[in-house]
Amino acid sequence: MENAWATSPPRPASPDRPTRAALGIDLHLEPAAGPGLRRGLTDALREAVRSGRLLPGTRLPSSRTLAADLAIARNTVADAYADLVAEGWLTARQGSGTRVATGVAPVRQAEPPTGTAAHRPAYDLRAGFPDVSAFPRAEWLKAARRALTAAPNEAFGYGDPRGRPELRTALAAYLARARGVRADPARIVICAGFSHGLSLLGGMLRARGADTVAVESYGLDEHWQLLTAAGLRQVPLPFDELGTDTTELAKGPAAVLLTPSHQFPMGVPLHHDRRAAVVDWARRTGGLVLEDDYDGEFRYDRRPVGALQGLAPDEVVYLGTASKSLAPGLRLAWMVLPPSVAGEVTAVKGGVDTCSAPEQLTLAEFITSGAYDRHVRAARSRYRRRRDALVRALAERAPAIRVTGIAAGLHAVLRLPPGTRDRVILAAADRGLAVESLTPRHRHPGAAVAPPDALVLGYGTPPDHAWSGALDILCTVLSDPAVTGTA
Repeated sequence: MENAWATSPPRPASPDRPTRAALGIDLHLEPAAGPGLRRGLTDALREAVRSGRLLPGTRLPSSRTLAADLAIARNTVADAYADLVAEGWLTARQGSGTRVATGVAPVRQAEPPTGTAAHRPAYDLRAGFPDVSAFPRAEWLKAARRALTAAPNEAFGYGDPRGRPELRTALAAYLARARGVRADPARIVICAGFSHGLSLLGGMLRARGADTVAVESYGLDEHWQLLTAAGLRQVPLPFDELGTDTTELAKGPAAVLLTPSHQFPMGVPLHHDRRAAVVDWARRTGGLVLEDDYDGEFRYDRRPVGALQGLAPDEVVYLGTASKSLAPGLRLAWMVLPPSVAGEVTAVKGGVDTCSAPEQLTLAEFITSGAYDRHVRAARSRYRRRRDALVRALAERAPAIRVTGIAAGLHAVLRLPPGTRDRVILAAADRGLAVESLTPRHRHPGAAVAPPDALVLGYGTPPDHAWSGALDILCTVLSDPAVTGTA
């Protein structure tokens, strides 16, 4: 009978000289105890590989480390490893340790169909995303190294609910310079994306007793759902060629959510008379303007439209995000708050920061070093080339399609012949191209406007190598008389 248990316990580590087990790799196993310990350990390891807990190529702890962790004899572990090597589950090579064999595939339980298991399209031109393949990894890594080297120890504790002061200070300077925002670092709150910020503002408004918020007739259904979840009813404002019609604000909502610099998704800036009317309404009534400046950095044909907040910093909440300029995965956005609501929003956010301090420190360094400006300029040039290629290709191959909303941003609106929207989307999907229509996602269900047949086309989404292929399929679909009914 095998003597499975060690005859003496491992020598305890001293504070200055840890055992080798303390330097090993953690592995959770529960082998059956008793005289069959070697077999129990072998079965436990085999099951961990079979179930996928240990993936192919995973390095296992040394026999000494695992023996110490399980309080068993080292020979027992070594023998179990040898058994599994002989069976082909593990490999053992001098200098690289014992690993799960690369040819072993875990046995997966069959998953029920979900209805969303359709194959991923070859090309994606849906709006709302930047080209994430262009994320500046090398420059971001350099900024992270500099930021973390200089960071004080307290940066890694529970932080100020408003966010790291380094980032708030960097943003105040950048937003003033680039977007005309009047920002005090003390009134900037960092949040985990625009949706997080809008949820906080909804909670603040509801806590104040508000029950109604005005919104644009066209926008994003996710934003309306967040306001509904906060207990706020929405009143959609009319829309015309001058942008959102602000005269309906006279009906008395507590706040209004706007994209004044580049209306999403229709693409027009709010007319200057209506910008002035919104500010006047807020000052007269005490209403709050929530300004979504989602793509303010990307203006192509004329000078950028400055932020509305610059006209009325005491009445406008400015919301910006790194999602379009860098990547949505960073989950970093910011609010510049009027003095009247800064304390209330901070209180709704909670007692500690909810965003990663290292990411905040890195973005602060990325901005102050000038890397952010360089990246935005390069991205602006790349997206402008794509927009120009889109307009040129449609003019040549599908002249019946009218393109609007192209002065800025990462998307355009393609006006389709009436009654052809569904055929266009299906024909594109058949060719591996994902596109989306203007409705229903982008039109508020309570809006009185009659939406045209149109696509909201995101030309920023594909990586560079996929852009020409996506554009060719799009033009093929839109120039097909069987799809659009045009000659």
